[in-house]
Amino acid sequence: MRELDLRRRSFLGGLGASVVLPLARDMNRGTFNSSAKVTAQLRFPRPIGSPVLDSLPPVIEKSRDVRTSLAKIVECASWMAYEDLPLPEFALPFGLGPENPDLAIDFLLVADSIDFAFTDFNSNIKFQVDYAGQHWSDSDAMFACLKRGMDEGRPLLDGGCLAKLDKAELEHIFRGNIEMPMLEERVAIFHEIGGALTARYGGRFHNFVHSCSPRLYDNGKGLIDKLVAEFPRFRDVSLYDGSEIRIYKLAQLGVWMMYSTLRPGGKFRLEDADKMSAFADYIVPAALRVLGILQYSPALESAINQHQMVPRDSTQEIEIRAHTLYATALLREEINKLRPPDMQVIIPQIDARLWTHYHTTFWPHHLTRTIMY
Repeated sequence: MRELDLRRRSFLGGLGASVVLPLARDMNRGTFNSSAKVTAQLRFPRPIGSPVLDSLPPVIEKSRDVRTSLAKIVECASWMAYEDLPLPEFALPFGLGPENPDLAIDFLLVADSIDFAFTDFNSNIKFQVDYAGQHWSDSDAMFACLKRGMDEGRPLLDGGCLAKLDKAELEHIFRGNIEMPMLEERVAIFHEIGGALTARYGGRFHNFVHSCSPRLYDNGKGLIDKLVAEFPRFRDVSLYDGSEIRIYKLAQLGVWMMYSTLRPGGKFRLEDADKMSAFADYIVPAALRVLGILQYSPALESAINQHQMVPRDSTQEIEIRAHTLYATALLREEINKLRPPDMQVIIPQIDARLWTHYHTTFWPHHLTRTIMY
């Protein structure tokens, strides 16, 4: 268990009424056709005060290539409700823990800002590195490289340093078995957040966090409110048929990492963690697909099975992520119907259950070149 705790993602551990929406599969086009005669019940979860979940109906109602099976959600809830489903606690490695909360906040949010794309898109080889007597892979390797860079004397948690890093320096910091994918995008992100931190927060993320309300959403003063407003790299928003769909994967994940790391020692207060959605990445939708909760059109299924790229902000990519958020919200609702009042769960606990059980699955997941997840 201790080894598991040291892994970065181990911490991840309505409208009430139903509306009827026609849904059927158009086999000629390889999509779901909303004009067909076959109907299915479409139910939205009760509102929990999440702008992310509140933005989803335009996608769920009009999806062409993805749909969610309510019957499968009920079926999975019927056994998942009796599992432990703990609120995960993240043990931040490398000695960066609750004893120095400001340092932990700085490290977590700098790392979170570049927490994407660790597998080479052409070779399918994952980024890996050896550090501190251990072998690290994927995002854990990125964490290790940041700490190694700090050990070598680089002030990588300071905005002034981040704003000046160039590609050659970052290539050295992230030296591993392969070149870190999307290195130029990471340089641009560091320049953006470094400049913003230096201009407004003394160069440090902990000053930003202390300036926020201890809530996710609080009329523009909450942690997510301000992250997405002041740092464009966290503005994970897509347009679907003219409607703005909020996903906020990394913004929510960054807050959740701080909460999971510092909450046990009373060093971080978050008053509305129940408003958190799932973290829409590659693995959670794959888990939902294996469970039969998500269903894809023949065209999308074929593209994923053949490892074809699903373009960022395409209707297919937005539908995969939106249905992931929608399905996990409904699954949480169904699970809580079966659990006693003192054992109710929040959505990140469902996310953690799916991610930890399926992050090594060989079931194919969609591939999208993006800085958002």
